Amino acid sequence: MKLPRGISADRVIQALKRLGYEVIRQKGSHVRLRHVGPPAHSITVPLHDPLNTGTLHGILSEVARTRSITMESLAELL
Repeated sequence: MKLPRGISADRVIQALKRLGYEVIRQKGSHVRLRHVGPPAHSITVPLHDPLNTGTLHGILSEVARTRSITMESLAELL
């Protein structure tokens, strides 16, 4: 699957909020989000515009694995 290019951190954060994640804190240029679960999960998103494709892939793959959904469905949320 080819990931979309030029995706900002704000778009990723909004997509994660639609999945039930909530922002718990921000320190500098990193935002920490948490999903209460089950299973409980936390992830950090760097506030870059655009996100590196490797960083985007890492975030999406971790969320997909934890939430038991496909990468394709996550990419559609963006």
